[in-house]
This record gives sequence, structure tokens and C-alpha cells, in this order.
Amino acid sequence: MSVEENKALVRRTYEEVLNNGDLDVADELYAREYVYTSPGSPELRGPEGFKQLVRMLRGAFPDLRFTPEELIAEGDSVVSRWTGRGTHQGEFKGISPTGKQVTVTGMVIHRLANGKFVEDREELDALGLLQQLGAIPSAGPELE
Repeated sequence: MSVEENKALVRRTYEEVLNNGDLDVADELYAREYVYTSPGSPELRGPEGFKQLVRMLRGAFPDLRFTPEELIAEGDSVVSRWTGRGTHQGEFKGISPTGKQVTVTGMVIHRLANGKFVEDREELDALGLLQQLGAIPSAGPELE
């Protein structure tokens, strides 16, 4: 597939699966051998692993919206830089709902083969997210 077709699949994942919660699309777009990795998170495998991630995120932040800010593609890889916004209304990594609105940024290196995702390697501002939820204190004025 072309780099433009791969970028279109990344956009489709953000809109249909992550933002709209259409998990059936994950069965179409994610290969059986798919692997998701992100520091501090367990490795997830296959379409079911990706759906597990989406369920967890949407359970904690039901109004979650991802905006892909930038897509860069070469060969079989697409890098997406994204912003996510949502309200913490369900348990998230052991943190009870706070009702706080959060904004988090991150990047994913997506690798595709034959029109399907086979690997996602994600880095996100987990510290900033935990600070916004009040789970970790924010930096004091002496560090600003």
C-alpha cells in the first residue's frame, strides 16, 4: 500500500475506533500478529488486545477525543503525533473518577503490512496525565 493509503488507515483508526468506539473496525484493520507496546503498560496482542485498550480508555474517559496533529509516513510506517482530550469519569489505572478534564499528548509509530496494523509503539505524556488527575503532584514554583 502507498504511504497515503497507510496514513488514511491511521486517520480511520483515530476517528472510527478511538473516537467513535466502533470496535468492529479493529477486527478489519488489526492483524492477528499485531503488537502494542508503551512504557508502563502491558504488551497487547491482536485485534482483541487493541480493543481491550480502547475499552479501557473509553471506560475511563467516555468523551475521549483524539486529534491526529501530524502524520509522517515512509515505507510501511506512519508516525502520528496526537492530542487526546476527555473527562475522567471511570476508573483509570486504579485512580477513581475525578471528573477532571484532561489533555494529553503522545506519538505512535504504526507499522502496517497488507493494509493492516501489525505494530504500534506509543510514547505519551503519562506524567502530565497523572498530574492532571491529581495522582502525582505538579512541579512547584521552584522548578518553573
